[in-house]
Amino acid sequence: MSVQKPSIPQGTRDFGPAVVARRNYIFGIIRRVFEKFGYAPLETPTLENLSVLTGKYGEEGDQLLFKVLNSGNFLKKQKGDVIKEEVTPDDLLAGPKKVLPKIAEKGLRYDLTVPFARYVVMNRGTLTFPFKRYQIQPVWRADRPQRGRYREFYQCDADVVGTDSLLCEAEIVLMMSEVLNALGLTEHTIKINHRRVLGAIYQALGGEGTETDLFTAIDKLDKIGRDGVEKELAGRGFSEEATVRLFDLLGVEGSFEEKLERLLAGFVTAGVDADNATADGYKGLQDLKRVLDYLRDFGFDKFENLDFDVTLARGLSYYTGCIFEIKINNVNMSSVSGGGRYDNLTGAFGLPGVSGVGFSFGVDRLYDCLEELNLFPPNAATTTRCLVANFDEEGERTMLSVLRQLRETGISSELYPETGKLGRQFKYADAKGIPFVLLQGSEERAVGQFKLKTMSTGHEQTLTLAEVLAELTK
Repeated sequence: MSVQKPSIPQGTRDFGPAVVARRNYIFGIIRRVFEKFGYAPLETPTLENLSVLTGKYGEEGDQLLFKVLNSGNFLKKQKGDVIKEEVTPDDLLAGPKKVLPKIAEKGLRYDLTVPFARYVVMNRGTLTFPFKRYQIQPVWRADRPQRGRYREFYQCDADVVGTDSLLCEAEIVLMMSEVLNALGLTEHTIKINHRRVLGAIYQALGGEGTETDLFTAIDKLDKIGRDGVEKELAGRGFSEEATVRLFDLLGVEGSFEEKLERLLAGFVTAGVDADNATADGYKGLQDLKRVLDYLRDFGFDKFENLDFDVTLARGLSYYTGCIFEIKINNVNMSSVSGGGRYDNLTGAFGLPGVSGVGFSFGVDRLYDCLEELNLFPPNAATTTRCLVANFDEEGERTMLSVLRQLRETGISSELYPETGKLGRQFKYADAKGIPFVLLQGSEERAVGQFKLKTMSTGHEQTLTLAEVLAELTK
């Protein structure tokens, strides 16, 4: 019998105890901040019907969905139709689109937003609006694995639906800032833009080319530079004059408020119609100014980390208002968070006109950033706080009572399961990162005392059990 070499699918990972503990450290901070701002936890199934998922992420997104074969002998259930039906050349070109509905009805969750929209529609009669929820769950994408991009990864979403209030956008900035600073990622930039501002920039160019071509090129600016964008726009029908005008608008500098004023002046110069507020950037600039005012009223003091980035052009097929993205400045990695406002999240499920705004943290990318910058606290991967040493059988029976009292006091503890040499027990504690070892030899047992050893320094204290409990609960 051959021995099978164990492996896991490409783009997935095992997480050992230390990694899981560190991820839980990140989850804990995010969860506490979300709940502090009034967001309630929600979970949706790993599997969704493909009818729910398909058509929501564009053609490329549909290709990246993991499909799940129907259970049982699906070929028999189809009575051989999959095999027997006549296949035309057009069918061959259609390929999976023709066969897939007959063999797969379900798929793995691609993100948390579409399942959330489906949940809102299915439960709209019982929800209280505005409805604020957060989700921390894994998602799956059949993408090409690379650094910071995996086929299975966690998302941490927070959304509020059923309100147009820009207070929600301001609170998103506050939540982003609080999470990042709590994680020690102080060198970050929270970028914000507005879908209507980008629309006004397109208007200012005189209607050349298409909005999609313009926004796609702008989104690549940080990767291919100005020369690359100019070359791409020229190839898509934008004149040199329009491109010069574009970079005049994109190049506004100064503080958040100064950029707003200068961009408004640029729109006026370009002749953008200020009376048509639904189609141009004036409403977008007013929204951004309102968000800024809310943040000031909140007492937000991290404006050096907030940037009105006119070049931010993400999610324009579904975002209709403010757009967010977070970049960690001292790590060579793309964004660790993004989001925005959408006016028709639930429209695809028969409930039009429900406005909402939300964002998501990519936990795997946050983890990579913290690891690269050595920002995990020393005890982030530690689950046991105290190891109770096991000298001999008599001491073992005594220390079981001590172990119970440690745990009842809330101190995560374990008794070394075998009697034996202390060196091996100390090595075990050191390997697991256990900060304290509690010992009681025959001499200490005779006088009702213990020795508490701090592993990081080697320092030992002789204490009563009450003193041990007090020391370990500091």
